[in-house]
Amino acid sequence: MMGDNMDRYNLDNFLEKKEEDPQVDSILDEIKNGNDGNSTEEISSSEENFDVSENDAQKKDNSFNLTDDFFDETEEKSKKAKIKPSKNKNGNNGNKRKAIIIISLVIILIIVGIIAICFGFKNNGNSGNSTSNNAEQGTQVQSDTVLAGAKIDAAQYNYDKAIEAVKAIDGYDNNKELTELVATWENEKANLVEFPCDKVTHVFVHSLIYDTSLAFDGDFSQDGYNLVMTTVSEFNKMMQTMYERGYVLVSMKDICTFDSEGNRVDQTIMLPKDKKAFVLSQDDLCYYHTQDGDGIADKLIIDENGDVKCHYTDDKGNESIGDFDMVPIIDTFVKEHPDFSYHGRKGIIALTGYNGVLGYRTDEVYKTRPADELDPDQEQFLNRTPDFDFDKEVKEATKVADRMKETGWEFASHSWGHVNMTNTDLDRIKVDTEKFLTRVTPIIGQTDCLIYANGGDIAGVEEYDSNNEKYTYLLSKGFHVFCPVDSTIYWQQKGDKYFRMSRRNLDGYRMYHSPELLEDLFNVEEVFDKTRPVPVPDMSHYG
Repeated sequence: MMGDNMDRYNLDNFLEKKEEDPQVDSILDEIKNGNDGNSTEEISSSEENFDVSENDAQKKDNSFNLTDDFFDETEEKSKKAKIKPSKNKNGNNGNKRKAIIIISLVIILIIVGIIAICFGFKNNGNSGNSTSNNAEQGTQVQSDTVLAGAKIDAAQYNYDKAIEAVKAIDGYDNNKELTELVATWENEKANLVEFPCDKVTHVFVHSLIYDTSLAFDGDFSQDGYNLVMTTVSEFNKMMQTMYERGYVLVSMKDICTFDSEGNRVDQTIMLPKDKKAFVLSQDDLCYYHTQDGDGIADKLIIDENGDVKCHYTDDKGNESIGDFDMVPIIDTFVKEHPDFSYHGRKGIIALTGYNGVLGYRTDEVYKTRPADELDPDQEQFLNRTPDFDFDKEVKEATKVADRMKETGWEFASHSWGHVNMTNTDLDRIKVDTEKFLTRVTPIIGQTDCLIYANGGDIAGVEEYDSNNEKYTYLLSKGFHVFCPVDSTIYWQQKGDKYFRMSRRNLDGYRMYHSPELLEDLFNVEEVFDKTRPVPVPDMSHYG
């Protein structure tokens, strides 16, 4: 636009000078008729050396035609003006030079305009190339992300998902690296063998002890911690040894599921022949008030990277975020060793509800504060946190639970009030179950798994049937999977509508009193935390 305005300005000036100078007519005639060879050669040379596209060349021709039209228009005006030539020869030569200079400037401006147009097209082309390059880079990043995810899936024995993802990458058929990778995975998949589901062992822990000096400090809680708890140090060594021995995390849903009618549907676990499947669960991940100050984490949070971590407060009030309990420890371990997880499985978290879940005070009593229901610990907590926001607690707990489910974790009922269902009558079981369903389920989502508190089963080794009122009631509330505690390596019972699976405790009591029962998993002597007080008491000291 600027070039057009400049051309118009110079043409108008030239017209004005033409009317003032009577010699311009003759000058124009000479230039138009090609008498000024030097000027013509310069213009011709510019045309020959100026490399433009076909469209640009057309624009250049149109620009020079504009100059020809200008000559014709100028000559016509000169005739109408009837200006007589000057007899001053020197004046004629000077005016001629001036006219040549002016016209040359006009032509130069036109050429500059054409160049600008050409560069504009070139830049537009480069912009298109840039957009194209950006699109290609975006596609490459997306492909790299898909490939990285597929490699994790393959490492976790989910070859079908990995292969499907890679084959969907643009250009897969012509990419030797990708086709060879898929061929490798197909070969590895072909070498998988079915692992016998009735040989899957199920182990569990409670909340882990991070600082043993605070847990084993000689107070009234020490014996209980020593009996049923596991330290972070012990758990890390357990998982490392089990990994080295070929154990792989699976879910009970990999053993069997239940359809919309509640009927059992058996599943198949496919692993390399040197691998062994196991289920991992954790009880009471609620961070009870009674654990405050005892070297145990106080809640789960989501960090800035989207990972679930523990919030921990030491005895001096200093706060830390890290891997202080089972959930973040397993998350980190699986990131480093993806083949420790079958199809991304992690573990099952068994929750009560009377103190809330995952460290958040989400039970209804924290909102309604009925004097006849609040225990002393709850009252003390509310008194020291006057700005407590119940709705925010529920919201944050739900976010954490949702994130855990996204990353492979599952949830189970541990009863709302940690009820031993062996010794509890049906009416109380009903009240407790309704509290769990209305106060905990909205946060963690639906679960069909009941992990018995204290291992208190509702029957012996006999099968569940319709004569068992507790079973009939729990089944009506959507529970199909039931887990007691046993010391055997594996014990299962499958009914048409239910699945029972016993669990093995990895705690101080089991390690100290019957280490031989854990030899298939790890060497207790190598795992046992030397800061743990010994002798570990027997169960008569607990509760």
